[in-house]
Amino acid sequence: MTLRILVAPSGFKESLSAEEVAACIEQGVKGIMPHSVVMKKPLVDGGEGFTQALVKSTGGDLIQTTVTGPVGEPVSSHFGFLGGTKTAVLEMAAAAGLRLVPHDRRDPLRTTTYGVGELIRAALDAGAERILVGLGDSGTN
Repeated sequence: MTLRILVAPSGFKESLSAEEVAACIEQGVKGIMPHSVVMKKPLVDGGEGFTQALVKSTGGDLIQTTVTGPVGEPVSSHFGFLGGTKTAVLEMAAAAGLRLVPHDRRDPLRTTTYGVGELIRAALDAGAERILVGLGDSGTN
């Protein structure tokens, strides 16, 4: 009998993505049960990894861009389109996430979500008719 195991983790904030956590769990399971079948289905809650998970699961496209980060400096970011649609998906974490705020600058009275608006504008400019915004993992208030 083949043991089938579903691995469905979320990410570890500021450390590993949900996909990386799933891969680590799979490696551990395979180490003690090498003949098992491990199905990896990373979960997301709207925070870091939200865009990549939805884009990947629908066969969509991820688009890289640069926006204003939470401390006012340019950051590499992204948004995506769900496969076969004009529905864009983006996450606050990619433009204003906690991982983008240095520990000594974590002051929600001074950080900004301006880059999230820039992601929305970029998605509209790319032809989005609908936009899904994941609001987790903010480095702002």
